[in-house]
Amino acid sequence: MDIGILGGGIAGLSAALALRKQGHNPRVYERRAAPATMGAGVTLWPNAGFVLNQLGLLQDIAALGGRPLAMRRQDAMGNALGGLDIGLLDRTMGYPTHTVLRRHLQQVLLEHAERAGIAVEFGRRAAAIELDAQGKAVAHFDHGASIRPDLLLGADGRMESVARRFVAGDNTPVYQGFVNWIGVAQAPHALVDDMAIQDFWGAGLRFGCVPIRPERVYWAAAQARPLNEAKSTADMHEELEKLFAQWPEPVARIIRATPANAIRLIAVHDLEPLPAWSRANVLLIGDAAHAPLPTSGQGACQALEDAWHLARCMDDGAGGSLEEIFQAFAKIRVPKTARLAEQGRVFARGLFATDPQSCRIRNERAKASDPVRDVQALAAGWGEGLPMPGGADSASEAGEGLGSLYRME
Repeated sequence: MDIGILGGGIAGLSAALALRKQGHNPRVYERRAAPATMGAGVTLWPNAGFVLNQLGLLQDIAALGGRPLAMRRQDAMGNALGGLDIGLLDRTMGYPTHTVLRRHLQQVLLEHAERAGIAVEFGRRAAAIELDAQGKAVAHFDHGASIRPDLLLGADGRMESVARRFVAGDNTPVYQGFVNWIGVAQAPHALVDDMAIQDFWGAGLRFGCVPIRPERVYWAAAQARPLNEAKSTADMHEELEKLFAQWPEPVARIIRATPANAIRLIAVHDLEPLPAWSRANVLLIGDAAHAPLPTSGQGACQALEDAWHLARCMDDGAGGSLEEIFQAFAKIRVPKTARLAEQGRVFARGLFATDPQSCRIRNERAKASDPVRDVQALAAGWGEGLPMPGGADSASEAGEGLGSLYRME
């Protein structure tokens, strides 16, 4: 089958690789002029590890990424708020967790696409999608060219998705009340004491740091702000140092080790869940279909899951119509991604509370959480729908026990 994919990010490239393995002919069209370097890093939890292994990418990711041992939560004074035994989670789910810079993940995907003979064209910005006289989608690009593939995948992100506009009409991203500063800190010496993800919570403030190596750490600082104030000063270094001046180490050390020109500020948006991800022969995947907040910890993981499930549905539905394949795919993917998106919103509301009493209750609940039960809940929720240990068979099991956990992708 001739498949056009709008978007050369995680969802688009992983879908191309999965479909190429089945003998399809995918071609990727990326709006940017060069491979994306946007974002700092991602944590690829065991459900992503399963997909990466299926795609033959896990070994390359392991060579570039880190293996976190634990996740530790603290308040802004350094008091412990519990955490997560990542080693136990990995053993429960049967696959490893890796931390990796987003550009390195992109590099691995592109290298494997090249080896598989998948064409990836940069500088191809889709301007519109319309139906031809036969009811088949035609994608038009800015420079005048058009494509009319058998299947058109919309993997063109959450903010300016042409494919989502075609499928769903006006579905505007929703600002969720906080901003993220993201960056990558690099030093000739260790910035952290061990390979643990550290998550610091304040009143309307958060700082999370994720090591790839002891001397290389990606991080996200966050603050609750109205949208009309979702901007930063010219000197983001100075602003961050003031905001987090009294917070425990390694916060200040990591900020200082990040070049000012390498820090980005993002007004964080997500999308309302869609009842349908397809129209005609166009199917949405990745952030174009479901764009959870970073507090879900599952954005990249769910993009990878989309690729694996779509390839399975295409294989199982060989000889059937695209509509039947799309329905099978949506039946698997819509409930799980909608639930994760809602959990991300719930977590964010608790995480960015500014009322001292609400923060105290939040922190006490986090301290009181059962670490073994937390692992079981995450294994059930994240493993749902995948043939891996620990996965849940029902929505209620998947959601149970997740309320006290807050994640950073």
